[in-house]
Amino acid sequence: MPSPVNFDSITLDSMLADWISALREYAVEAVLVLGPDPFGQRQDRVVAAVHPPRLREPATALAESQDFGAPWRESDAPLVAWQHIANSDAGGERWRLLWLAHGFQSVVRVEFPLPAGRAFECFMFSPRQFHDRAEAAALVWSALNIWPLFKRTMAAASSPLSPRETECLALAFEGLTARQTGERLRCTERTVNYHVANAMSKLRVDNKMSAIQRACWLGVI
Repeated sequence: MPSPVNFDSITLDSMLADWISALREYAVEAVLVLGPDPFGQRQDRVVAAVHPPRLREPATALAESQDFGAPWRESDAPLVAWQHIANSDAGGERWRLLWLAHGFQSVVRVEFPLPAGRAFECFMFSPRQFHDRAEAAALVWSALNIWPLFKRTMAAASSPLSPRETECLALAFEGLTARQTGERLRCTERTVNYHVANAMSKLRVDNKMSAIQRACWLGVI
């Protein structure tokens, strides 16, 4: 079982570094998180986080590929995948060639579903091949264990919304009206509508439901 992660200073980069350190017994040397492009189409993904940062190019290549992502979800594929990167059955996609060039041999991928067919995807890379399914299972356990805290930290680092705008959308997601939200937050209904309108503008949508969806895709809800 992986060692517990110690979070003394919670920043996205330090969290990723500590996570990799906790997985050293499995020779994991890179972690990548892909998220949905909140302003793109269903299949569009962006690099939400990657460590070490020098792996940005292979991370972007994976985000731009057709591997995993929307086609994977639409085929009812499993939420967890374990592959040898050089697997000849998987083809010679650019992302595989780039990760192989950096010395990586295995990848374990875990999906965290979101509304409207989107998802966050966590990839853990190792320079050695895994031959025991238990090793991959331990990495999946680690990802599931850390995800709630990681998601909050990632959202705080990337969200364009203010804390109040996020609160208003989160309560709307729970089904509260603007009036009920105002009562909960001890402000006026007009103030709630003001915050929701600002959130809609920042998220480039013209209705509250779409704003809630995009806030989910950013990980703030």
